[in-house]
Amino acid sequence: MRHLGFGSKLAMFTGLLMLSLVAQACRASTPAPPEGWTLVWADEFDAPDGSPVDPARWSFDIGGGGWGNGELQYYTDRLDNACIEDGALVIKAQKEDYRRWRYTSARLVTRNKGDWRYGRIEVRAKLPYGQGIWPAIWMLPTEWRYGRWPLSGEIDIVELVGHEPGRVYGTIHYGAPHQYRGAHYDLPEGQRFADDYHVFALEWEPGEIRWYVDGNHYQTQREWFTSSTRGTYPAPFDQPFHLILNVAVGGAWPGYPDETTVFPQHMYVDYVRVYQREK
Repeated sequence: MRHLGFGSKLAMFTGLLMLSLVAQACRASTPAPPEGWTLVWADEFDAPDGSPVDPARWSFDIGGGGWGNGELQYYTDRLDNACIEDGALVIKAQKEDYRRWRYTSARLVTRNKGDWRYGRIEVRAKLPYGQGIWPAIWMLPTEWRYGRWPLSGEIDIVELVGHEPGRVYGTIHYGAPHQYRGAHYDLPEGQRFADDYHVFALEWEPGEIRWYVDGNHYQTQREWFTSSTRGTYPAPFDQPFHLILNVAVGGAWPGYPDETTVFPQHMYVDYVRVYQREK
């Protein structure tokens, strides 16, 4: 091994110091939560490349069957579809023959490992794109206290349909018959959510749910209901929910892949942080 002189060592040290300062600056640029919130659960995905996700925090929903939406993928728990790379969780949707399905992906859940009644959920992520690609960061009830979907509710923190790469949606589902309310957030024309990381946040309190992108508040919802015989307002959004991260391929809403769709597609998740109000 060739020995470095003092000047070379100094240059190397200076370079490493600059890289460290840049990394700290990037983390410092992440919008801080408002005052009054306390961190109660997090995954920073700081594990060696190729590592699986932490089984103490995450489980996998596995299988095909369309998932109620006519989706085309088979969800697996393979490292080929979900692993840690460069300090981020990568969910990879691939075009491949697998158990009589033509596509694979992953759907990670915190069910019975991270379940919260109210809080601020914050996820820094870079989303995939393309016709028929459908990434989502969302929540379902853990106990289904008010009955099957949609009576017990659904909270969509962020969804993107791949043919609209610069627009994301936030939505709640509830009621009998099924009702939903939501809004969308657009990046400046020509920008895509696939090009860089963005911070998606949801603040959920009794009787009010608020959505943010990069600290920009773009909608508030206060009106919903469930079956009148099962619960009163603010039901169904007054029970523990868990978090879901997934990338679907195809479905009634996003449509289906065509010759323009590029595979594999990736959703990168830098961190997930959950806060609750200080008491």
